[in-house]
Amino acid sequence: MRKTIHVSFLLALAVVAPAAALLAQDNPTGDPVVQRIYEEGMRRSQASRLAQVLMDSIGPRPTGSAANRAANDWLLRVYKSWGIDAKNEQYGTWRDWTRGPSALTLVAPRTRVLEATMHAWSAATPAGGVTADVVIFPRGAELHDSAGFAKWLAGVRGKLVLTSLPESSCRPDSDIRSWADSAAYRHAGALRDSAAADWAARFTAAHVNPRAFTAMLEQAGVAGILSSSWSRGWGVDKIQSTRARSVPSFDVSCEDYGLLARLADNGQRPRVHAVADARLAPAESPVFNTIARIEGTVPNEYVMLSAHLDSWDAASGATDNGTGTIVMLEAMRILKAVYSHPRRTILVGHWSGEEEGDIGSSAFAADHPEVVKGLQALFNQDNGTGEIDTVQTNGFVDASASLARWMSRMPADLTRNVTLMLPGVAHDESTDSDAFDCRNAPAFFLTSSDWSYGDYTWHTNRDTYDKVNFDMVKRNATMIALFAYAASEDPVFVSRTRRVPPTDARTGQPLRVPSCDEAPRSWAATQRR
Repeated sequence: MRKTIHVSFLLALAVVAPAAALLAQDNPTGDPVVQRIYEEGMRRSQASRLAQVLMDSIGPRPTGSAANRAANDWLLRVYKSWGIDAKNEQYGTWRDWTRGPSALTLVAPRTRVLEATMHAWSAATPAGGVTADVVIFPRGAELHDSAGFAKWLAGVRGKLVLTSLPESSCRPDSDIRSWADSAAYRHAGALRDSAAADWAARFTAAHVNPRAFTAMLEQAGVAGILSSSWSRGWGVDKIQSTRARSVPSFDVSCEDYGLLARLADNGQRPRVHAVADARLAPAESPVFNTIARIEGTVPNEYVMLSAHLDSWDAASGATDNGTGTIVMLEAMRILKAVYSHPRRTILVGHWSGEEEGDIGSSAFAADHPEVVKGLQALFNQDNGTGEIDTVQTNGFVDASASLARWMSRMPADLTRNVTLMLPGVAHDESTDSDAFDCRNAPAFFLTSSDWSYGDYTWHTNRDTYDKVNFDMVKRNATMIALFAYAASEDPVFVSRTRRVPPTDARTGQPLRVPSCDEAPRSWAATQRR
């Protein structure tokens, strides 16, 4: 059974006081290095300045893109300016796609500029764009059977096709709950359920696998794919990569997608002008992890900081994972200023390829067995701007003692809301600590309070600089720096004893321990799997 303890209860309740007064009262061991780390991180933070460059000037950073490489090079320049050794370490190649302008405009039965975003790795339209009718997968009663679907498919050449469920309402459920009475709220839910059932019935009637639908449309010669992935919040969509290989692909906002769907379903013949300007390099380009280090005095032992640098590109990649990148960058700055001669070598990995399956971190772990073998602890952060509120021990049964000991030496205003998950289980959260945990190296995932991450910023068109709260970011960077200091100095090497997997209550079988996947070193390799 997973056991959860609240470290703030074990340590002390935070005193509500200004930071300077709190520090004087609550440096539990009186360690002068702890005090200097705290003061450097909390009073002289450079996080907002660094984040502005990364998120506004460099912008989103899809794996393999020129912007991803620009971010690698920017990190090198920043580390060099601080006197920290750093390098860009190539681990493979990836497809190199550059976004240009894109737009959708409804031109009939009326004119409206639609809110839409070209998917990452979308194909381009012809120069000047394309104007085409918009059609939707017909209702089951109109298709009758697979023969009816074949007839419909033969008529979609040169058209833009709607491929997603149209929502019955783009008003969030929480807002409906706030204003409606119970009957109206239940009816709104019933309408959502009915719309989903209707959409599923269209595929069932046609005997079509929804996963194969896009490829079938491409083969039929459509002009493009229109879809919508509403994130359940006002004006927010999840916008990631295209499923189409050869035709333009757009995410359309929930509201405008619903408009197109209603026009098409009701025979009102919507017509749209689509422009997608994008460039795919003829060959794959190099991809890099940026690795920086502060050399220690004990050979072959390491503490590592971890965050991914790549992002999706519908916004700025701010909270996924620009915030993690800045936290680790700022933590290294603090450590260099205050603790430049650590006991164990302190490394940081700014990974690319996380959004493609933890590729960069997995490649590094495979290429550097000496780091895996000598790893005291890895601290990974990858979920938004909120303060760190959970430390996941990931099934290392003795790690909680080390983590609690390290946190007990920190000012309580940093640890007051932290929950230590112990002993935890080995898992695959699709984040970069997994690449080390699966190799039996103690890597810990430090998760943050939500701050509407799931609905509003994770992989969305609203993941921008303004969503970052720098009071939280500087706290996180200071905490990470203190973790690195404590883990580096601790004479006790963290045990690698793992938990025997517990039984899954649903299956009666032991939970599966995730194994290490071999990292693909090119995009082409992923297509051969």
